[in-house]
Order: sequence, then C-alpha cells, then structure tokens
Amino acid sequence: MRTYALIGPDGRPHPSPTPGALGGHRRTKTYGRLDCPTALRWVAKGRYVQHRVFFADEDAAIAAGYRPCARCLPEAYGEWRAARHR
Repeated sequence: MRTYALIGPDGRPHPSPTPGALGGHRRTKTYGRLDCPTALRWVAKGRYVQHRVFFADEDAAIAAGYRPCARCLPEAYGEWRAARHR
C-alpha cells in the first residue's frame, strides 16, 4: 500500500493512505485545487515542485497557516481577505 505525506493542521507532514485533495506551496503559503491553472503552469516550468505540499482538506490547510488561491478558489480567497480586513 502506498503512503502519501500530507501537511497536517500542525504544519508538519503526516503519512496518509490517501493522496491530498488540495495542493499548496510552502514558500508562498497558498493552497488550491490540484487542477489550478496557475499551479500547473508553475509545475510545468519546474520551479514549483520542490516547494509543493498537499493537504487532506481545506481545514487542514487553513490550520497550517496557508491561504486560499485567488485564481482557483476565488470565493474562499474573498472570505479570507475579508476576514483579514476586519
């Protein structure tokens, strides 16, 4: 059985029997869908892969200190941004 390393709410990698539902970037502390056009463009250029992380769900990504991607998760990004300006 294959094991995947997912970032947990504590920000540390944890083994998981299932792959992550969301991808993130360790340096920019953003997360988004695995089919995000922006992330896929950076992956294709080879600059993104070494900093890529994965999350089981949105709650884990937020708890680990990541913010939603403005491109592929515009509603979540809008909520995140509004909450920061309160």
